[in-house]
Amino acid sequence: MRRPLGVLAVVASLASCTPSTGGAAGAAPEVTASAEGAAPASTPTQTEEAAPEPASESDECRVSVARPGTSTLRIQTSAVRRGCVRPALLRIQVKRAIPGDDPVVKSGATRKGRITLTMPCKPGTYYAVATDYRGGTAKSKAVQLTCVTPTPTPTTRETGAPPVSEQKEAISSVGTALENEVVRLTNAERVKGGCHPLKHDARLRRAAFGHSADMAKNDYFDHDSQDGRDMADRIRATGFTGSALGENIAMGQRSAVEVVKGWMNSDGHRKNIMNCSYTLIGVGAAKDAKGQIYWTQDFAAR
Repeated sequence: MRRPLGVLAVVASLASCTPSTGGAAGAAPEVTASAEGAAPASTPTQTEEAAPEPASESDECRVSVARPGTSTLRIQTSAVRRGCVRPALLRIQVKRAIPGDDPVVKSGATRKGRITLTMPCKPGTYYAVATDYRGGTAKSKAVQLTCVTPTPTPTTRETGAPPVSEQKEAISSVGTALENEVVRLTNAERVKGGCHPLKHDARLRRAAFGHSADMAKNDYFDHDSQDGRDMADRIRATGFTGSALGENIAMGQRSAVEVVKGWMNSDGHRKNIMNCSYTLIGVGAAKDAKGQIYWTQDFAAR
């Protein structure tokens, strides 16, 4: 089963973005995040239409919907009801923006308060609409998505391994053992491609972990935080002053090996990992209430 991944670099804003020294932008796989990666698909529960009930809902009841994002060969979005007292049917539709009436390309419904849709990736502009049958509605922003075919073996060139002392310096005591394993595996890929290993930076790690923890707590998957901050905002908030920022995200991978492999099998995420201009990295891994791991890599140069 493929897991979702997201990729972001400061200058471009497609489903798969390339790094730059400009302002941050991106979408998940945007992706976003995986990740690039792959997406755990859940089949929407098909259910009958429910008639609206006369009782009014609490003012705290809200419906939210995530903008569609890409993982490897998949498009994914989700919707959720929050702060609601009474149950209601929640329906989500993915629409493709084209001249004329926008067709519904995927739909589903649930009474459980949260639903995720996945479908095969086809390039185009998509948005999602969520409705609960007590009257709440939400519509995501439209996003242009591209579909990346996975590359089983990244193109590399043979190069000598750096001295042991340099490798040890690249992976410091910053972060957890799991996060440092992601750094180690990332640096192993960089070395094979001729790039120097990255140093695990405490401030970048703080930004990465904060984003992973926020996604896990609030049940979303995107490069943009729900409070409106983007990757650059989160990194600058830690006091970091480097440049050439980039970000990879992923969700659901069960190990460091699995998430790095997923990123390396996606063109956009691999470009961030193999960008030799980066010198620093921050990795954050956080679990949600169900034990699912959200992963973030933040890259920078100094």
